[in-house]
Amino acid sequence: MEVMTKEQARLFKERWRAVNEITIEEARRKTVSERLRDLEDLYEFGQALGWTNRDHCTEVRARWNQLKEKVGA
Repeated sequence: MEVMTKEQARLFKERWRAVNEITIEEARRKTVSERLRDLEDLYEFGQALGWTNRDHCTEVRARWNQLKEKVGA
């Protein structure tokens, strides 16, 4: 395995920083309907994977409520 030089590592980080900036900007430009469509796609993907058990949602919601009560929110 080849070792990466400091210069290669710096360039690698710069490229990924640029990719992340573009990704963030694209997300900011999306309309509400595009975001809802993306959310629907994720939901359908979860359904296709068999992730239909919603018990965990109730469990997570209960944990958040407990945390809110403890901090007085």
